[in-house]
This record gives sequence, C-alpha cells and structure tokens, in this order.
Amino acid sequence: MPPTSEILTTERILEATEEVLRRHGPAKATVVDVARALGVSHGSVYRHFRTKAALREAVTKRWLDRTSESLAGIAADTSRDPRQRLSDWLAALFEAKRRKAGDDPELFATYMVLTDENGGAVAEHITDLTAQLTRIVEAGVDAGTFTVADAATTARALFQATGRFHDPCYHREWELPGVEGEFEAVVGLLLRGLGA
Repeated sequence: MPPTSEILTTERILEATEEVLRRHGPAKATVVDVARALGVSHGSVYRHFRTKAALREAVTKRWLDRTSESLAGIAADTSRDPRQRLSDWLAALFEAKRRKAGDDPELFATYMVLTDENGGAVAEHITDLTAQLTRIVEAGVDAGTFTVADAATTARALFQATGRFHDPCYHREWELPGVEGEFEAVVGLLLRGLGA
C-alpha cells in the first residue's frame, strides 16, 4: 500500500471510489480496492462509510449532484426572461447528460448500474431538478409569460415531456443525427403551450 500523507476525507474517498469504479466496473470494485488506491486500510474507509452500499450510494449522489448544481445557476438567474431561462435550463440538462454518456462511457455504464441500485438518490435528484423547474415556471407566471394553474405540476410535466433528452435509458439516441432538431422542436412546443 502506498503511504499517504494527506488526511483521509470523504471527498478523497469518493474521488478514489470513482477511479476504482472506472477501472474495475461496479461488479468487481471493492472497498479494499478503494483503500489500496488511497494507501489506507479498508477499515479507514469504513470509518467514513459504514457499508459498501453506503459508499456506492454516496458516489451516485455526488455524480447526480454535479448535474443539479450546474443547473441551479440557470434556475436562479432572474436577469433572464423565464422563457429563455426554461429553454436554457432544458438545453443544459440535455447537454450535461449527453456529455456524461459520451465523454466517459465506461463510467457512465457504471453509474447506470449504481443509479439502479440507489433509487433514493435518483428520486432526490429528480425532486431537486423539478424544484428548479418549478422556480422557473413560477417566475414565468409572476412575469405574465406563462399561464399555468399549478407551477409544480407543470414543472413535473415539463420534466417528463423532455425525458427522451435526459433520461439515461435513452442515451443511445442522444448522438443520432437530427436529435438536436427534435429537442428544439419539443422545447418550442412546450414553450408555446405555456405561453400567456
């Protein structure tokens, strides 16, 4: 085991776990592998995460949170028209998911397995994303740009209506010719439907 001079933090463990998962895949990656990569005993890792499942869930949550955090700025940007904010937010979500699938396919495949295991983390992620959408819809209603009866219900409908462009089960379609045009057509239709 290589000696470590750094303090063992949750963040270091999560980074190492991500690397181990990338190298070995979810079926073969172990806590011992993570500990070895960090130069510590597996007991040191277990002091931060009581079980392998807890470690895998934390890695999944961290991965999902990266997308949520990148979109939060768009949702909070009140300087932009709500229509533009909604369009930009949906485009950023699509691009973030495409990038994750295309830039590191091995890690993406790993996370597909982990998200299946960690329904709670996924549900929390979806709740956060629909809350961001709700804020954008509410801003549109307040500005008189959108006419909807219930912003939260509308936000969930928008999320579901655009699922093909962010639900990982569709990742093989994200690089097909014409997908950008299809995305723009769906977003345009939704924006017209929200119009006041």
